[in-house]
Amino acid sequence: MRLGPYELSSNLFLSPLASYTNLPMRLTLRELGGLGWVTTDLVNARSLIERNPTALKLVASCAEDRPMAIQLFGSVPEEMRDAAVICEQMGAQSVDINMGCPVKKVTKIGGGSAMMTELDKTAALVRGMIEAVKIPITAKMRLGWDEENLTAPDLARVLEDTGVAAIFVHGRTRAQGFSGRVNLAGIRSVVQAVRRIPVIGNGDVTTPAAAKHMLDETGCAGVSIGRGAFYDPWIFRRTDHFLRTGELLPEPDFPERLRVLRRHFERYCDFYGEEHGSRLFRKVAPWYAKRFGPAKPFKRDILAIASRADFERAVATYLTWRAQFCDERGELLEKFRPEPLVASFMRDPNDADVFERDAIPVPKGPVDTW
Repeated sequence: MRLGPYELSSNLFLSPLASYTNLPMRLTLRELGGLGWVTTDLVNARSLIERNPTALKLVASCAEDRPMAIQLFGSVPEEMRDAAVICEQMGAQSVDINMGCPVKKVTKIGGGSAMMTELDKTAALVRGMIEAVKIPITAKMRLGWDEENLTAPDLARVLEDTGVAAIFVHGRTRAQGFSGRVNLAGIRSVVQAVRRIPVIGNGDVTTPAAAKHMLDETGCAGVSIGRGAFYDPWIFRRTDHFLRTGELLPEPDFPERLRVLRRHFERYCDFYGEEHGSRLFRKVAPWYAKRFGPAKPFKRDILAIASRADFERAVATYLTWRAQFCDERGELLEKFRPEPLVASFMRDPNDADVFERDAIPVPKGPVDTW
């Protein structure tokens, strides 16, 4: 897998998720293996130019966080151009343009999915960025604004002619938000629309089998995983191994999950400071707990942590409580074990979609009100 001048260790990518795919998360996933490329949280181009402290925190990186791209959103050509130059100066290997975010605060300024509605204007903006930097420019898009405006293939052709190095496409429209199933045929149409550059598919990849299914069905060059990586941080290692060998590695056991949880938490404290990092980690720890088996007291106690001591106390209390569900070896009794992860395309459409409606929080209500 190549992206511009870079040869990647795998064709698996981490999708940006606002407020989640920060440096602590990226380093934790990289350490587990299998991840070929990461992209930061989306950042407002103007905020980056103004050196806004929040924006700078979003794009913070380090030597171990390579290769990486900084994702920008905005609609003012000069701002996007200047922000791209700043990204290059900061050491980013690439700049990704967000053309897929459906959230109103992004689209109302002409960024995100709104860029899919004016192809000539978007091409001119992208051309200015490409001419200003030496690193590759890529684009992340959806299939279109809505089902009546599936502009992704046309936009992909225009962007390839303009000079982008790769296209990332989420297989839903802006109007869908995160509802419904990903449209693999839509992703395939984007793959078929370009001649040379790689297209990376995204959406509903929650298991190694789902990643292979997307590759097989769409012909895309790689797969980008977002929410699936929070439910299963080992998904990149397991998927890379599965694609290379056909062997499905077992899910990690409880001690391994607890080890990585602690490692992730420590990175939050180091990056944000102990108190602030502990408070922010309240949103992250429950994702791990969804594969712990019975975990009610842990989910309750972790929402009150404000220090390392609070975190360790919550873990210790949970381990004592959890023992009642385990055998003499410390393994969960069969009836208390979580169900194996199942690829979304293999589920009965009438079943409750655990990933979409329970495990992975997404905005609620009509997209226009997000």
